[in-house]
Amino acid sequence: MPKSLLNLAFGAAVAAALHCVTPSALAQEVNSEADDLAEDTSQAQLLTTRLNDVITVLVGDVEAQAVFAPSFLAAVTPEQLAGLIQQLEQQFGKLEGVESVTPTGPYSANIALRFENAIGRGTMHLAPDGEHLVVGLLLSDFETLNDTPEAIEAELESLPGMVSVLYTPLDGWADPVIALNPDKQMAIGSTFKLYVLSALARRVAEGRNGWDQGVRLSVRSLPSGRMQNWPEQTPVTVATLAIMMISISDNTATDQLIDLIGRDTVEREVLASGHSQPDRMLPFLTTLELFALKGDEARGGLYAMANEEQQQDMLADLGRETGGDAANIIPPTFARPHAIDTLEWFASAQDVRGILERIKALDEPIARKILAVNPSVPGPMRDKWAYIGFKGGSEPGVLNLSWLLQDDTGEWHVLVMSWNNPEEDVDKQKFELLGLRIMGLARR
Repeated sequence: MPKSLLNLAFGAAVAAALHCVTPSALAQEVNSEADDLAEDTSQAQLLTTRLNDVITVLVGDVEAQAVFAPSFLAAVTPEQLAGLIQQLEQQFGKLEGVESVTPTGPYSANIALRFENAIGRGTMHLAPDGEHLVVGLLLSDFETLNDTPEAIEAELESLPGMVSVLYTPLDGWADPVIALNPDKQMAIGSTFKLYVLSALARRVAEGRNGWDQGVRLSVRSLPSGRMQNWPEQTPVTVATLAIMMISISDNTATDQLIDLIGRDTVEREVLASGHSQPDRMLPFLTTLELFALKGDEARGGLYAMANEEQQQDMLADLGRETGGDAANIIPPTFARPHAIDTLEWFASAQDVRGILERIKALDEPIARKILAVNPSVPGPMRDKWAYIGFKGGSEPGVLNLSWLLQDDTGEWHVLVMSWNNPEEDVDKQKFELLGLRIMGLARR
């Protein structure tokens, strides 16, 4: 029986007893409390009814327009709702029903849906008037039931293309929980920015740069990010550049930092981290250089076939031709996977583990704090870890998700996930859900 109904039953019984033996003022007070409980119960019943209505939509028995407000369906179409439940059922089994509804207001509640292999938790909001249609619905946390590394590995292996995953204690005190192709070189997209952050943090530790050091923007790349639209010579600090580079993957901030500390400094960091095939990473490309090589298919093809010395010369020529100006390159379209096995930043899961370990080992905590600005997990998952740092990267056909994690006992862990498919784009939502399932596994 829902807690609110238990409260109502108890309150009504007390009111009936007191009404016989107390003055009228006390009876009125008790009746008022009973009225409040009745109202609370009515609201709880409304919210529970609406959540059951949501389930009828998700399983395809009722049209979405009968339950969801037009404002909601303008942002999330019925087709997207159908795709969402299909995705969730692929991950967590069949949707079975309502697990719980906890009102947080007259027309809002914390909710839990029961799947065959998980409990999905989130929030629901109803319109305060009319038919009280659903205006907000969010499932942000999944508690898996009876999940196993073997089951997750089987799903990872079924994905098209190539997948590499490493989930392991960082300090080597136990075997990995999951180690699927951990030594395979994979395109990692913007996760390469971990090497820039680590190299920068070491220069700060050496006193060669400072987090509060002022820099005037003189380098410009293409999105992702925002700083490409900031005025030339805007004054910023090194810390601001690093936060933008990591938290929103700002490409202009990244290239500005590489310009500040030097390409050779980052290349030394690649080597110091123990990268297993550094020739796949060197020369260390800026984001603008990669865009230029991806956008000019002939130039990119020649670059991919050249040796490292020839590549260095080609990058020097490119720099002279473009003047480092994004307006002077042919931008790539990024409509589908293109040259992801030749023009990219490459690392194995073990290689990414190596650079995360170097960031963890830094004496001063600023780099780790920057890495934690955007942990890329829902709130309930954040509560399960003492620290979460994250960097990811993507382009069509490429996805990397890399976390540095510390548990409540002080032990450190890493989860590195890469998915490459040269034939078609990859499903980010599916991969992220698999990542959350992995984080929910028991830690060995």
